[in-house]
Amino acid sequence: MRTVFVIAAMIAVASSTGRIASAHHSFAAFDMTAEKTITGVVKKVDWTNPHIWIWVDVTESSGTTETYGFEGMTPNFLSRRGWTRSSMQPGMKVSVTFRPMKDGKPGGMFVSGTLPDGKVLTMRGGETGQ
Repeated sequence: MRTVFVIAAMIAVASSTGRIASAHHSFAAFDMTAEKTITGVVKKVDWTNPHIWIWVDVTESSGTTETYGFEGMTPNFLSRRGWTRSSMQPGMKVSVTFRPMKDGKPGGMFVSGTLPDGKVLTMRGGETGQ
């Protein structure tokens, strides 16, 4: 009887953890069929777990400034690909390519960013020269 209970408990834990993990990595908020690019000035970088956030001020054609928020990968993932806390700093002019939010809010999932010196930071493979 004890063995049956232990096996049932292990199955319950294993099934619930899979759902939590898949929910955490959902891309449901982003339009994965589209890519957009903006150019602006880095306002802030949140180098925190579980995902970094990059905030970029974009001056619209009307002259107003709108802040875009971009979700990235984990600091650990990016560190292993050459990123550091100072790869993007406030005040830097950058171009960001991203998967937009489905709800139309400014921002989305960070794909890549071009720095003032021409280097490209990506979520896939770190920093590349271009």
